[in-house]
Amino acid sequence: MAPTDSTVLKLAPDAGTPAYRSAPHNIEAEQSLLGAILVNNDAFYRVSDFLEPKNFFEPIHQTIFETASSLIRMGKVATPVTLKTFLPADTDIGGMTVGQYLARLAAEATTIINAQDYGRTIYDLSLRRDLIGIGEDMVNVAYDAPVDFAPRAQIEDAERRLYELAESGRYDGGFQKFSQALTVAIDMAAKAFQRDGKLSGIATGLRDLDTKMGGLQSSDLIIVAGRPGMGKTSLATNIAYNIARAYQGEVQPDGTMKAVNGGVVGFFSCEMSAEQLATRIIAERTGIPSSHIRRGGITEGDFEKIRDYSIELQSLPFYVDETGGLSIAQLMARARRLKRQKGLDLIVIDYIQLLQGSAKRSDNRVQEVTEITTSLKALAKELNVPVIALSQLSRQVENRDDKRPQLSDLRESGSIEQDADVVLFVFREEYYLAMKEPRPGTEEHTKWQTDMERALGRAEVIIGKQRHGPTGTVELHFDASVTRFGDLAHDGQLPDRAY
Repeated sequence: MAPTDSTVLKLAPDAGTPAYRSAPHNIEAEQSLLGAILVNNDAFYRVSDFLEPKNFFEPIHQTIFETASSLIRMGKVATPVTLKTFLPADTDIGGMTVGQYLARLAAEATTIINAQDYGRTIYDLSLRRDLIGIGEDMVNVAYDAPVDFAPRAQIEDAERRLYELAESGRYDGGFQKFSQALTVAIDMAAKAFQRDGKLSGIATGLRDLDTKMGGLQSSDLIIVAGRPGMGKTSLATNIAYNIARAYQGEVQPDGTMKAVNGGVVGFFSCEMSAEQLATRIIAERTGIPSSHIRRGGITEGDFEKIRDYSIELQSLPFYVDETGGLSIAQLMARARRLKRQKGLDLIVIDYIQLLQGSAKRSDNRVQEVTEITTSLKALAKELNVPVIALSQLSRQVENRDDKRPQLSDLRESGSIEQDADVVLFVFREEYYLAMKEPRPGTEEHTKWQTDMERALGRAEVIIGKQRHGPTGTVELHFDASVTRFGDLAHDGQLPDRAY
């Protein structure tokens, strides 16, 4: 009996029933690309730098692309004839054998001119599927989260996964051929040879320090340590400003911006406010002491000078986060976000002891600092940028006659010393001499004056550890009134001003 109209209506889905949605994909684009590769293997090289087997939606297409990639990279030809040998012969693809399906892909292939467009389409749809996966995981975890998994931790985890996705799987980990590492090393040497300063890393703007270190190297964790009053924050601020001021960007073929000189700086100021940091930088640049700026003890000419420098500072790629009590997880999430949105070439953290670890380790400060330094080193590698982290020194320095710091003076030093690629100590003998002035008119006072004249305006940056270079001491000029470091004069030269 033929169905009545009412029967048909009953079989149709209700108006309120949501339609089934499949994950975004384009089978035709996948087939067209694979067909183009099978007809002309040159099509593979148009997509090989960004497309991977996992980007294909159909599992059989993943297998075909992976096998074809292996053959082509070994210098062999990938055709339906050579390819079917490496695929399961009993596989059924819509009623066709593997051999028949490969022959059909090749027969219906279009020109390889569109290969890159097809590859981009496949890649973009794969990203959308990954986004859906992250979104579904967020919803499911939020509904049924473990008791010890705080919502903030879920946000940070989601940000990390989104960052990895935005960076096209650059930080997936896994092994790479040593030849790839050799290529990167040779490129780095070539860039250093071509660069004016002959540096492999980012120039700090301090000549003698750059000579000793070769600039700041990507993925390095650089600890700058010192007792209060030594000028470690000033040194970090000077370097950060010099790098941001020297920034020159170049648009890459993929549309992203890459620094060819200087860099974009992210400054986490856990101790000072952004306003205090800005006042300090203005004082460094103008030569007007920050105490005069804050108290209004400036002339009209000084104000004009401050205004002119402020206009210049506004255009610098220098970003400040003044949040106090940041956890290491929050700091990492914000650094990833800054790199994704603005670019990032240097991270400065002032300072380690003001950061917090995870709540689980807060009962043990040594373990907490270990977690922080290990995470900072991981962040430097992940973002491929140098990380400068400031650290306090223990009071045992004050108990020695020679107050030059050593690695053992680092507070909670085990992990800091171990995880750091470079450890710099800032030492100013002038600071200690000023506190030990003998009674005027005595012989000791005359000797003290001689020592003060020798130490006046001088600072030492002691390289206590450097994985890829020598240790030693670099002498710098230090103007305490405006907290500015600069190069000392060499024989026959005037001292260079920090720019």
